Amino acid sequence: MSQEPKLPPPVKPPTLVDTIISVLASFFGVQSHENRVRDFSSGKPMVFIIVAIVLTVVFVLTLVTIVKLMLRKAGV
Repeated sequence: MSQEPKLPPPVKPPTLVDTIISVLASFFGVQSHENRVRDFSSGKPMVFIIVAIVLTVVFVLTLVTIVKLMLRKAGV
């Protein structure tokens, strides 16, 4: 009787929310091993790149807006 080798269960691809959370975690340098394995084994690189670019633009625009508001409030 031969036993078939046990294959790991198929990893389901990350959802958009999972992708956003993974990119945010990468911004801070914290990512669980399980999520990293999921991202690299079944995630599409282009989705991660697009989400990272969008989140970076949102971050920069938020900083620019905050600085402009603070300068206006300071009367500069």
